[in-house]
Amino acid sequence: MTQVELNKPRILHVDDDDDIRVITQLALEVVGKLELRQCASGQEALSSVAEFTPDLFLLDVMMPGMSGEETLEALRRLPGMEKIPVIFMTAKAQTDDVARLMDLDSARVITKPFDPITLASEIVEIWQQQ
Repeated sequence: MTQVELNKPRILHVDDDDDIRVITQLALEVVGKLELRQCASGQEALSSVAEFTPDLFLLDVMMPGMSGEETLEALRRLPGMEKIPVIFMTAKAQTDDVARLMDLDSARVITKPFDPITLASEIVEIWQQQ
């Protein structure tokens, strides 16, 4: 049975912080039983997205090289990736920052630090609403 049959998304997670990737991996794979591909940069995500074919992008906002917004813009230019829902994760949760990210047609903005126990169920719920 595939993840989509279980009504759970395959997630491409992009974050430059090693600790956040570890916590997210535990939260999504171990707790949430979700299929996850993690990348440390936007460039790495662009290189691996086609072979993984995600159902959802989970992007950090502030990253060196390519920001989360720039990564999303580049991912959207790839065939088949134009309509993949995106959730941004950020420590900058000011109203203006959240509004700017929502203007990028994101499904949600999750504030760091997040609750690793509830992260998977929150993401699945957001994805199911798309």
